[in-house]
Amino acid sequence: MVFVLSLAPICLAADLASTPPMGWNSWNKFAEKVDDKTVREMADTIVSTGMKDAGYIYVNIDDTWEGERDAQGNIQSNKKFPDMKALADYVHSKGLKIGIYSSPGPKTCAGYEGSYQHEQQDANTWAAWGIDYVKYDWCSADKIYKPTEMQAIYKKMGDALKATGRPIVFSLCQYGLQNVWEWGGSVGGNLWRTTGDIEDNWKSMSTIGFDKQAGHEKYAGPGHWNDPDMLEIGNGGMSATEYRTHMSLWAMLAAPLLAGNDLRSMTKETHDILENKEVIAIDQDKLGRQGTRVSKEAGAEIWTKPLENGDLALALFNRSEAMVSVKAFWEILGLKGKHKLRDLWAHEDLGSFRDYYSREVVAHGVVLLRIAR
Repeated sequence: MVFVLSLAPICLAADLASTPPMGWNSWNKFAEKVDDKTVREMADTIVSTGMKDAGYIYVNIDDTWEGERDAQGNIQSNKKFPDMKALADYVHSKGLKIGIYSSPGPKTCAGYEGSYQHEQQDANTWAAWGIDYVKYDWCSADKIYKPTEMQAIYKKMGDALKATGRPIVFSLCQYGLQNVWEWGGSVGGNLWRTTGDIEDNWKSMSTIGFDKQAGHEKYAGPGHWNDPDMLEIGNGGMSATEYRTHMSLWAMLAAPLLAGNDLRSMTKETHDILENKEVIAIDQDKLGRQGTRVSKEAGAEIWTKPLENGDLALALFNRSEAMVSVKAFWEILGLKGKHKLRDLWAHEDLGSFRDYYSREVVAHGVVLLRIAR
């Protein structure tokens, strides 16, 4: 089989994912049940619900799409995906982009065909199909390679993707091993997982988001992002309050926003959380700064994130089991005098406040503000 590679110009990493990637991924909700029909319907729904207009662009197929290799070693999709090129064309026809998944090992996490010893060949195949995003999951690679070889192995695929001539976002999925944030960008990565897999519950989400991201801030920026994993919003394991906290925290972290629910049947509540454009604007701010925690006391946490126009995003989180009063003093935020505040979940201007702002925050909840400077 002969593939004709895309003639699209080679892009530098910083030209790809200049803001954190946004879209949808199949794994959290569908796992091995994902198929061509589901992906097409998700693309349709992204457009019809306004998610595309809100910034959700990538439609990403996770594990279990892979079939066997042909006589020349070219990877084939399995019967769930009878024509991957046609599927990519369909997604592109909606004004969206499409992603795919593989592993540097011989098998993927679910036991399907990996890219071991076929790195450039697979990259060429994906480019010929029209793929725009590749998630590369370590999995069985740990049976082939030593941990110290991880950087070189990911660079091999990063170089292979670049050599295709097609702009393809490269997502490193190796759970934060080997301090990936220190080298992920140098091997062509546009984002890299900082932790193990997220689960649809408060403990998992809050531990990953609040406790596992500190210290990685300096490694995030346009073209290269820390990735605390996909969104669980709408999958049913958390309350609406907790999902708003999830969305707010990921926005403050300048994290990729990859929805993981069934978009076709989401409630208005889920829709409104995922499509809050004021919250998305914090995540997608072009300055590309990852937010930081400035105080932590009795379950209350205050986080800030500087924005391109000079404004400051301020998040008042409550990780405790009861309502708490959270007071943010301008002095610890590097502010002085009087400032106007806007509540990004209530979509309302709160007025001007001098020296501090105080608010009651419900258990597991958040108040997300934008401070004009």
